[in-house]
This record gives sequence, C-alpha cells and structure tokens, in this order.
Amino acid sequence: MLNEDVIFRQATIDDLEGIIKLCNECFEENTSMEYATRIYKESMNDKNQIYLVGLLDDKIIAHVKITIIPTIYENMNTYAILNHVCVKPELRRHNIATKMLDEVTKICKENKCKKMELWSMNFRQPAHACYINYGFGVDDAKFFSKEI
Repeated sequence: MLNEDVIFRQATIDDLEGIIKLCNECFEENTSMEYATRIYKESMNDKNQIYLVGLLDDKIIAHVKITIIPTIYENMNTYAILNHVCVKPELRRHNIATKMLDEVTKICKENKCKKMELWSMNFRQPAHACYINYGFGVDDAKFFSKEI
C-alpha cells in the first residue's frame, strides 16, 4: 500500500522548499522562500512549533504544522492547533492524511495535550470528511479574525 511507504518526521530547514511548494499548491498561496526561511529560523528552537513532513521517495508529499499551547487554565490545559494539513493532490485517498494524523496524535500525547484543534477553509470539503472520519467534531463556534 502507498501509505505504508510514506515516512513521517519533523521537518528541518532543508525541507522548507518542499513544504512551501506543497502548501502553495494545496492552498493556492504564494509564500516566498525568503519569508518562510526567516520565520522558520525565528522559531526553529521553539519546542512548541513543530513542522511535520511526510516523505515518499525522499519527496515531501504531506505536511502539517503543529503548535502546542500550554495554558494556565485548567479546563483548556495544554492543547494543539494544527494548520496547513495537506497531502499532494494526486496522492489523496490513500490514507496518507490518516497516517499523518496518527503521527500528530502521538506527538500531541507526548506533549500532554488535552485536545487537538484545527480549522479548515470552507472549500476544502474532502479534507473536512477526512477530519470527521478521524474523529474531529465541528465545534459550535465561529472563527473570527482581524487584520492588523
């Protein structure tokens, strides 16, 4: 099976080009290497900022950014926010995302997270089905943002 050939590991600075290329393709973004490199270098020693990549034949075909957030609030405890969860479009429907979420869950448990949260753009309906099948629920909440 294809997903058994995918290796997941924490990203390094050498993976940035592959990550940015994949995310630009999956999310119709236009992130520059200059910007990605600067931000990565600023946070690369922060143990709560984790970039996970999936490799197939030494090429990045999957990615997720995990942010671990410890809080002083007992009900929230420590939790994780996932973003830029993606698999190369032509390799979807091979359970690669499920295998990646298994790796994410393991990392979150190791970091004593109480829950994992993610948000997804409305146009990503197939991704939503994957998240629901994995056990994520849709919260009764709205995601608010404000540019500053």
